[in-house]
Amino acid sequence: MMPFLKQTILCGFLAFVGYTNGHAQQKTYCNPINLDYGYTPIPNFSEWGRHRATADPVIVMYKGDYYLFSTNQWGYWWSSDMLNWNFVSRRFLKPYHKVYDELCAPAVWVMGDTLLVFGSTYTRDFPIWMSTNPKGNEWSEALDSLDIGGWDPAFFLDDDGRLYMYNGSSNVYPLYGVEMNRKTFQPIGTRKEMYFLQSWRYGWQRFGEYMDNTFLDPFIEGAWMTKHNGKYYLQYGAPGTEMSGYADGVVVGDSPLGPFTPQSDPLSFKPGGFARGAGHGATFQDKWNNYWHVSTMNVTVKNTFERRNGIWPAGFDKDGIMYCNTVFGDYPHYLPDGETDHLKSRFTGWMLLNYKKPVQVSSTLGGYAANNAVDESIKTYWSAATANAGEWIQTDLGGLSSVHAVQINYADQDAEFLGKQVGIFHQYKLWYSADGKKWQLLADKSANKKDVPHDYIELEKPVQARFLKLENIHMPTGKFAISGFRVFGKGNGALPHPVKEFMVLRTEKDKRSALVKWSPVDNAYAYNIFFGTAPDKLYNCFMVHDANEYYFKAMDKEKAYYFTIQAINENGVSANYKQVKAE
Repeated sequence: MMPFLKQTILCGFLAFVGYTNGHAQQKTYCNPINLDYGYTPIPNFSEWGRHRATADPVIVMYKGDYYLFSTNQWGYWWSSDMLNWNFVSRRFLKPYHKVYDELCAPAVWVMGDTLLVFGSTYTRDFPIWMSTNPKGNEWSEALDSLDIGGWDPAFFLDDDGRLYMYNGSSNVYPLYGVEMNRKTFQPIGTRKEMYFLQSWRYGWQRFGEYMDNTFLDPFIEGAWMTKHNGKYYLQYGAPGTEMSGYADGVVVGDSPLGPFTPQSDPLSFKPGGFARGAGHGATFQDKWNNYWHVSTMNVTVKNTFERRNGIWPAGFDKDGIMYCNTVFGDYPHYLPDGETDHLKSRFTGWMLLNYKKPVQVSSTLGGYAANNAVDESIKTYWSAATANAGEWIQTDLGGLSSVHAVQINYADQDAEFLGKQVGIFHQYKLWYSADGKKWQLLADKSANKKDVPHDYIELEKPVQARFLKLENIHMPTGKFAISGFRVFGKGNGALPHPVKEFMVLRTEKDKRSALVKWSPVDNAYAYNIFFGTAPDKLYNCFMVHDANEYYFKAMDKEKAYYFTIQAINENGVSANYKQVKAE
């Protein structure tokens, strides 16, 4: 028995401090959302190792529950609370022996008392499926095949009963839209061009990790339509799924088929932080009619299409501007619990307590170093040498802190699976200590039977701790590997000092771009930079770690911009700097 485990025997009555098994009392969630993601089913998409993957999520409310469909999962999920997702195994594509492109980038919509599903296809092998009992996995064909196919389809039922279909996924062709006969699902007239990217004007639409790739044109994909106060908001993903700046944009019109006027900035945009990207998604309403946006986050280490899903508060302001709040977008946020204003953050205020703090581990595989588990990048990870019970990782917060939640992000090292797996699970124990000598049990998942690749534990009551230790008991496949051992709460120190100097140097040669610089703050580990095209509409944000400058290339070259910045540390955030205008 390991020494730290021996010491816990005397304090066994302290097990489960603040933790309710099964998350029954949990009020918060943390991105990436904790789904039992399937492994990519395509062998040649695993050239750097087999791995989990999904993307292109859609969430719809049906009969009081949330239904989530996502690319190539061989099924779908439902949830009553947007936290605990229940998987339903189902194959939709015909012929059913195919092992890939199963329900890729699905369209999902509710019509009357029926839930309908259709997948990406250019052939006649994909029915439109319908169900009045999707929780019970009861489906039948509404239509054997659709005469007009298309990749990344979306259907929109207007409140006048008319049905529309949108589709498109290309860096050559635009998004298309057409009205459909809601009884026969045949097009009424000819499909029309909806929108094509204008990267010459909107900087964020440029391809490349740093929006600087001149060899490949950007992609437009993932249509979704939302109607609000008589206006039609056509959403789309761009410029590429593997980019940190992968985002959803929106164009606005008075008709479902346009013409449309672009909002200058992305709707959902998350280029910094632990898990990046917020593209190709869908907007939905919760049980209290608050808007949310679900979209794709990227990993893209073992393959370009290694991805996850995230959910963010969204809505419309008084002027009809559609927004999505991704500030601290992979930190703990409150789940929906009533009617609320999403312009006011759902962020809990629980800060990351262990960014680049000291780490100890039981063993290390090759170059998968221990500090990779606390560097705030889902792209890097620590791996133990084995998957054996007893492998462990310990993080030092540097001082006593109030711990409110922990997120455990597993990495795929030497995974053996292809496709969706059922009946697999993770098991572990989580310990905490004030001095690194006397340990108490914080959470016991030794009997867990769920697949939890991004497990998130909210404590019912916070604990004071300096050290946390994660002990492996069982892995579903591969080595015990962690991309993020993330501890959230409040430190016992001072807030970061405000930034003293902040400037935005916009270039005349290319007004889509600017150099953003600021004076570093000694007691800060990161910064949030907010921007927008009006002083009261700074709806977008990017987080920067370990730097005091950032090349910002996401602007509309024809508009003035407003910026501000706040410093971040374990204890909270600083006051914002006064707004800076960049013309």
